[in-house]
Amino acid sequence: MRNSGYYSQFGGAFIPEILVSTFDELESAYLEARDDPSFWQEYVELMSTYSCRATPITRLDNLSDELGGANIYVKREDLNHTGAHKANNVMGQGLLTRRMGKKRVIAETGAGQHGVATATMAAKFGFDCTIYMGAHDVARQRPNVFWMEQMGATVVAVSDGSQTLKDAINEAFRDWVTNMDDTHYVLGTACGPHPFPEMVSWFQSIIGTEAREQMLERTGVLPKRVYACVGGGSNAMGLFSGFFDDDAVELIGVEAGGRGKGSGQHAARLAYDDATIGVAQGYKTFFLQNMDGQMQDTHSVSAGLDYVGVSPILSHLHETKRVRFEAATDEEVVAAMQRTVRREGLIPALESSHAFAQAFREAPEMSNEDNILINMSGRADKDIFTVADAVHDPKWREFIIDKAAAYRREMSNG
Repeated sequence: MRNSGYYSQFGGAFIPEILVSTFDELESAYLEARDDPSFWQEYVELMSTYSCRATPITRLDNLSDELGGANIYVKREDLNHTGAHKANNVMGQGLLTRRMGKKRVIAETGAGQHGVATATMAAKFGFDCTIYMGAHDVARQRPNVFWMEQMGATVVAVSDGSQTLKDAINEAFRDWVTNMDDTHYVLGTACGPHPFPEMVSWFQSIIGTEAREQMLERTGVLPKRVYACVGGGSNAMGLFSGFFDDDAVELIGVEAGGRGKGSGQHAARLAYDDATIGVAQGYKTFFLQNMDGQMQDTHSVSAGLDYVGVSPILSHLHETKRVRFEAATDEEVVAAMQRTVRREGLIPALESSHAFAQAFREAPEMSNEDNILINMSGRADKDIFTVADAVHDPKWREFIIDKAAAYRREMSNG
């Protein structure tokens, strides 16, 4: 066990001896880059010319009027290249990979957005790329799998365990142990062994830096509350980081309530108090686990929040009560997404819609002089199959049946 990277009792680097030198190399490269102003300048330039930064904030005029209470603003991370906040982290790690002289990248993905972003980065920088994805997530996020493969990535469907994000992470670590000399693991969230939680949060901090400046410029005051969905925690850490020193700004992380508290089918580690402290996947945090320390299965309508652990930094912020954690159920999430689509013409990803659901619940209880800010961490193009099933759209069902029939005819005709 390494001694660095702790946030009170959470974090650390519980890694096999064979990976120690690799993590030493990564930490050294990260710290050198962080101390080099030219690296951050190169990163900001890349994001501004390749990924549409700075992303704007948008006031939800219709929903602010309809719900009453607080004025609702949204940080538009969906406008990043590849459609989510994930580009911030992977492009930064791409620059770091090049700096270390590595030629291959691997990654895990749940919702597929991190996989698409990593495949995009690999195509731009000329790296070989392998993406590990739970077989269950491959099935429900097929559009993202298609684009990963089109960009030259090899997508490996992991059939172990619950066939979701935690299993993809396990498989990626197995690959890294075998290929560490020429491979960098582009971990997708603010979890895992040190320095990943700190490093990923640093790259994502560009969200919070922009958002704080934009809210002051737009409204003249800081928001009363800031909302972000929480799976591993990277988009939340990114947005929250801009407001950590502003005690008057309340930070709210919204987890996957799945089928509800007490159902055993959710991924609410902190909001439902169902998680306990343990060590897994190289770090110490709150995990959904049984009395023997075995990881439990999780459930969420959103693949990106369907994870058994949470960032050690967020665990620390939970214990110190700097961040309040809530949960939104699958039903509430789909309803919030539909409402936003219909009333504002924005299409938040199912992950992001958790934050929307909680904000919509709380906004009417606030003053119309208050402003709140939601992180729209991604858009729902990737969720079209899941959403269409959830809302029982008959035209979509007819389209799928017709396409399947046409495919069968084509195959039967050779």
